[in-house]
Amino acid sequence: MSLRIYNTLTRQKETFEPVVPGKVGIYLCGPTVYKDSHIGHAVGPVIFDAFKKYLTYKGYKVRLIINVTDVDDKIIIESQRLGIPMEELARQVSVGYFEAMEKLGVDSIDEYPRATEYIEQIINLVQRLGENGAAYEVDGDVYFDISRCKDYGKLSHRKPEDQIEGSRELAGNGKRNPGDFALWKKSAEGEVGWDCPWGGGQDGGSGQGRGRPGWHIECSAMSMELLGETFDIHGGGLDLIFPHHENEIAQSETATGKTFAKYWMHNGLTRIKTKQTGGEWSAEKMSKSLGNIRLLKELLAEYPPAVIRFFLLSTHYRRPIDFSDEAIEATQKGMMNIYRSLDRVLRITGENVYGVDFDPTKAQQLGQSDPDRQLHEIITQSQVRFLESLDDDFNTAGAIAVLFELCGAINRYIDEQKLERPGSPEAKRLVLEGARMVTTLSRTIGLFEGPLKTDDTGVGDETLTGKLMELLIELRAQARRDKNFALADTIRDKLKDLDITLEDRLDGTAWQKD
Repeated sequence: MSLRIYNTLTRQKETFEPVVPGKVGIYLCGPTVYKDSHIGHAVGPVIFDAFKKYLTYKGYKVRLIINVTDVDDKIIIESQRLGIPMEELARQVSVGYFEAMEKLGVDSIDEYPRATEYIEQIINLVQRLGENGAAYEVDGDVYFDISRCKDYGKLSHRKPEDQIEGSRELAGNGKRNPGDFALWKKSAEGEVGWDCPWGGGQDGGSGQGRGRPGWHIECSAMSMELLGETFDIHGGGLDLIFPHHENEIAQSETATGKTFAKYWMHNGLTRIKTKQTGGEWSAEKMSKSLGNIRLLKELLAEYPPAVIRFFLLSTHYRRPIDFSDEAIEATQKGMMNIYRSLDRVLRITGENVYGVDFDPTKAQQLGQSDPDRQLHEIITQSQVRFLESLDDDFNTAGAIAVLFELCGAINRYIDEQKLERPGSPEAKRLVLEGARMVTTLSRTIGLFEGPLKTDDTGVGDETLTGKLMELLIELRAQARRDKNFALADTIRDKLKDLDITLEDRLDGTAWQKD
């Protein structure tokens, strides 16, 4: 099955055909670094990191860019409020963002370009627009004339007169059209700025002045510099369709006369779910004005990063992500069920299930009974269904559902064949290949790449926790030998209250953090 993705530009799924066969260029709008990153800032990077991993698995050579807006009105205002230089504020916030991305396994980004590193390219692009009559200066500010873009609004399907709504900038005086947007802004005295060809003459005439880029022009300049004037995929949140991405298209295609990005992929927004007085749940947009922002650094201190990544990929990328502590905890329990299945196979077979690819030849030769053949069929069909889900507009939610079903089939086979007792080596080898299929598929989107560390479960220090659990398990075993079943049950139940499950097996009692 060929990869098909939903193109916001055409509002339909299209077969993916890159501009250059075998190569893919992706540009994702990243954060404006003026305040600490929140959970919404993780959605796009996690999704597109997983998407790049999958494209790489399919044989493409992929270049993924996520920009950092480090000069913007918001950053300037916040730096003034805090009394620190704009550059220092941007640096501090960027450090926290990069640390969060690393923890979340977002490790495939080729570059994080900063807007302040591309001032020359931005000025050149603005001049290019001025030369063809699409840009004009007003008192040192430079605006894009939307009337020069005949198909303006083709991405958002909004009318030009609606352009002012949702803009980051004030309307300003002297604009030719209400919807014209700033390409370059004149710097106020003492404000950050760069030398430029505008704003230095008398009465606002042309000449050497100082200013800073507008929001939209930054992304056009950086993406075209790094990926070319036409590239494959431009991504971002749904809230960026208008005006940001609409304006990127207008200025880029007006400057070059070429298609800017062939495909536009937009991820759903993050909503915060809260329980109302009557017990019903409601979901509202996450925003500073509502005071419901969930900062990444706080969430990563509270939950394992692997759980947050799994949570973000458990919803189709175009759908809203409804965030709540209850949803994260439910995700963690589901993820731990998969880890338990993998650990169970490791314990039964003594073989590593991580980082080793599924071997279809070996699996085909293992077992000839009806249950063997049924499990083998489920394993091979799981691979087909998993990849079909990802090829259908990168449906990670559907793919993850296949993983749960495969683990369920493996567990049932283990129980039916009683593999936790001395049993058929071939049957054990078959479940090993089944588990390796789980991890082989998962690695294509950056999940289950290795065993979960004890401290990733939220239990705490690995050595101390392990010793304490060994002690509690021995005390419970002694209580059962003494026929003090009430005490044994109390130990089990109290641990359950702490989200720790005991599992009695033929080879002893194991524990797992839910």
